[in-house]
Amino acid sequence: MKTDRQSVLTVEGKNMGWLITKYLLTAGIIVGVSEVAKRNDKFGALLVALPTVTILVVIWLYLEGQPTIKIANHVRYTFWYVLPTLPLFLIFPLVIERIGFWAALFTGSVVSVISLFALTLILRRFNIYLLTFS
Repeated sequence: MKTDRQSVLTVEGKNMGWLITKYLLTAGIIVGVSEVAKRNDKFGALLVALPTVTILVVIWLYLEGQPTIKIANHVRYTFWYVLPTLPLFLIFPLVIERIGFWAALFTGSVVSVISLFALTLILRRFNIYLLTFS
């Protein structure tokens, strides 16, 4: 039998304490890394380059009892989705001084989206489906 406190902390069968813990840890890591980046460009970039979010998601999925195939698929697709985002990291530093922050970010993002669609079409030939088109 659930107590009143247990019913308050559980929404749709999910423990709210666990969800809040996940939010706080994840947000804390992101804020911490951004603070490090303010003080040391190279170390901040190294921390951001580490797949911290992916590692956290994999841990959360595992601790929540998700099937190993789901976890493996998440990591596999993450690999493929990282590739088309790499042009942003080349374009942004080259153009920020000329066109400004927002325009550089937008330009890099557009190139990344175009790269994602191109990679999606290429990988279909190898029976790897990143995006599905109807």
